[in-house]
Amino acid sequence: MTTGNTDTGTRQGTGTGAPEGARSRRSAVRRSARHSSVRRTARRTACAAALLLAVTAAPAPGAAAAAGAEHVEGRLPSGATYVMDMPAAWNGTVLLFSHGYTPAGAPNPAQNGPDEATKSLLLTGGYALIGSSYATTGWAVTDAVPDQLATLTAFTDRFGAARRTLAWGRSYGGLVTTALAERHADRIDGSLSLCGLVQGGIANWNNTLDPVFAIKTLLAPGSGVPLTGLPDQAAATAAADALTAVVDSAQSTPAGRARIALAAALHNIPVWNQPAQPRPAPADWEAQQANQYEAVKGLLKIAAFNRRQEAEVRAGGNMSWNTGVDYARLLGLSSVREEVTALYEKAGLSLKSDLAALDRAPRIRADRNAVAWMSRTSSFTGRLTKPQLSVHTVGDALVPVQTESALRRAVTAAGATPLLRQAYTGNAGHCTFSPAEQLAALHALEDRLTTGVWRGTDPEALNSRAASADPTTPARYVTYRPSPYPRPYDLAHPDRR
Repeated sequence: MTTGNTDTGTRQGTGTGAPEGARSRRSAVRRSARHSSVRRTARRTACAAALLLAVTAAPAPGAAAAAGAEHVEGRLPSGATYVMDMPAAWNGTVLLFSHGYTPAGAPNPAQNGPDEATKSLLLTGGYALIGSSYATTGWAVTDAVPDQLATLTAFTDRFGAARRTLAWGRSYGGLVTTALAERHADRIDGSLSLCGLVQGGIANWNNTLDPVFAIKTLLAPGSGVPLTGLPDQAAATAAADALTAVVDSAQSTPAGRARIALAAALHNIPVWNQPAQPRPAPADWEAQQANQYEAVKGLLKIAAFNRRQEAEVRAGGNMSWNTGVDYARLLGLSSVREEVTALYEKAGLSLKSDLAALDRAPRIRADRNAVAWMSRTSSFTGRLTKPQLSVHTVGDALVPVQTESALRRAVTAAGATPLLRQAYTGNAGHCTFSPAEQLAALHALEDRLTTGVWRGTDPEALNSRAASADPTTPARYVTYRPSPYPRPYDLAHPDRR
């Protein structure tokens, strides 16, 4: 380990060096950057003294294997690792990538891009790619944000300041990216969220509570399955397994299927939510519900219990509630309410009676301190000061597209609407973007930064950008307007709802 000099990560090139013209262009970028960053020298020097970079000997991945490219891996004082890929001919832009949720105990490598195909196209285009692992797994926003900033500092100390810095991320990384955009806008020029939890933490956990509350109340009222306050991961798994078995049994009857559809509607689980699913016809209620059934089980197995338990430990208690919630009103807002009504009628079941049962059921109260922690760390003000583009698939069951409505609500209340653009791809699944679609979004954001106005963010223009960036993968941008988010929560509204 070397001290007193941050330039100690592993540097790997696959050739003898960049061509003379590329080295000259990179030198010019660095010289210009040094002149523009004099006032930040003291801060960078202090950060540099604190960064202890681990020397590694891993071979450069295929995406960085172009002649003269450099691949750097290191470790931050927090324990997080980072990875950087510098192309042979840097265009002066660095992309700071925030990865998605990593479950506790799962491998947690540093990531600097969404997939190898997209990374390869970006490196060929001259972009520098960087990102960290985050020091911990799970709902790690308090680690992720400083670790991402430290990675950016490490990049600047090694390669010089970028001409342009863009933060981007997918899924939970979209939440991290939006946190960077709101709280550290001085470090970036713009941001791109892909399939992100841009509704924020409180809204996410409230909306995750509603479907499991409906399942327990209507399908397993005497089960005693705890929905919050889970002491450990074993208890979370047991609760998830118990309600999954209930849902499996209910799926065999018309009444059970109708009630599963109601639970799905409270989370806005779409009727087409995986690429392998046939897209149901508009009035094929049974096919629509069959698709939702699988997604409801996925919600139980992934977010509703195990991820909740980890987040509750961080927050110091239960950070969600349904006191005062009118479930008839929430159903009225749902994008799939027509399907629910049709299935209840077909089953000969009273939807009004089931909604009344939800109203009568004992409600769940939140822990005030846990709400304060989640609000402080993971909810948004909507006060953008740099451009942000947010992109979502229309068929996302894990992070429903209605999160975009929650983001727009906050940004509008904060008076920052001109800085936000949102776009939608007409495909199913969580984060199922093609490389072409991701590059099109990036180029649209860059165009906004270059011209000062949003241009070419309509579906036709984005599909044209996608086809130019990568004609080998799909371009599926569509015109779309999501329904309202059922239970928004942001820091731009005095009542925090």
